[in-house]
Amino acid sequence: MKSGMISIVGRPNVGKSTLLNKILNKKIAITSNKAGTTRNIILGVYNDSEAQIVFVDTPGIHKPNHKLDKVLNDKSYLMTNDIDVILFMVDISTGFGKGDRFVLDRIKDHDKIILLLNKVDKLKKEDLIQKIDEISKEYNFTEIIPVSAMKSINIKDLIHTLKKYLPHEGKYYDDNFVTNQPKSLIITERVREKVLHLTDEEIPHTVTCVLDTLEEDDELIKAGVTIVVDRENLKKIIIGKQGNMLKEIGTRARIDLEDYFQKKVYLSLYVKAIKNWRDRDNLIHELGLKEDLDE
Repeated sequence: MKSGMISIVGRPNVGKSTLLNKILNKKIAITSNKAGTTRNIILGVYNDSEAQIVFVDTPGIHKPNHKLDKVLNDKSYLMTNDIDVILFMVDISTGFGKGDRFVLDRIKDHDKIILLLNKVDKLKKEDLIQKIDEISKEYNFTEIIPVSAMKSINIKDLIHTLKKYLPHEGKYYDDNFVTNQPKSLIITERVREKVLHLTDEEIPHTVTCVLDTLEEDDELIKAGVTIVVDRENLKKIIIGKQGNMLKEIGTRARIDLEDYFQKKVYLSLYVKAIKNWRDRDNLIHELGLKEDLDE
């Protein structure tokens, strides 16, 4: 049995979390079509009869505009250390741009970088071939693999290729271990995902969710979650007219969580505005977004 650690890195919104969910055939990372969705290091374990592959999904690397952005970048850089292979993911439908070069410049010293060209279903074959030829000149990648995470194109080929680079014998985790995400984070992230899905473009970059209360028995999970934004007008958007938006966010999150935990979920949501929370070290710390760096 071979095993290894694989870190998935790339710009925001290139499909890293979607890829991880497809590989594991289980939704452990929230997704949206808006940049900045992933804010935590998410570990997912793939097992088959030949190998155990430990995938690490990281926040998108980008030029930081706030202290929060710097924390997220630092987390991603941290998770390229002591990793066996880096999966460098690029949205090939938009080409290889300045943001991709920004990421590559920060990981290029690693000895095994596999370039993963995502969203190939959006390109004609001849255009894809041309783009692969152009991007191959950017760096001497270990492998270049075209995939579509959303449509599961070449995912099996990706797993087959990764097995060639697994250096260790034995397993890191038991077969029933899937993710490192604690229950508290699964709950708050599912709520934040529904906010991303249902609200305006300006919301995603200014929202986070905090677990206030959690009670559980064999049949029911009761959780209270506060949605935090940095301006009063955004708070009003999330609450909506007569509370309708907040109710819809809660309903969708509850349905998702009941499917994940396979038990009833009672969810209470609140909304709070904290000005400039993304630039305040103490709040970033309290929200759990800096924990990995302080260990």
